[in-house]
Amino acid sequence: MIFPINAPMFDLLVLSVTAKEDAYGYQLSQIIKKVSNTKDSALYPVLKRLQEQGFLTVYDQSYQGRNRRYYRITEAGRQHFRMLSEEWDSYRNTVDQIVKTGGMANEQE
Repeated sequence: MIFPINAPMFDLLVLSVTAKEDAYGYQLSQIIKKVSNTKDSALYPVLKRLQEQGFLTVYDQSYQGRNRRYYRITEAGRQHFRMLSEEWDSYRNTVDQIVKTGGMANEQE
């Protein structure tokens, strides 16, 4: 993808995945790679920040003899996710309107 991902978009993507089910880091990175050429290592500071802000909790679970660190959304994370989703919908609708009409649809002259 040629469009960069900023911090709020990373937050929205991570929280949207974890709102559906708990996820581990590599799993999250593979999902995010569908829309970004971001390196796996770029995701971990985002996860740490979301955890520090109280939007995610973390737990370890054994898988094939190794520990996986899973991320679970909190109630505060769900509220933040809803706010980001509303912002994204508004932003996307505005971009779509500009792309489709050149931004002239609501202009009156």
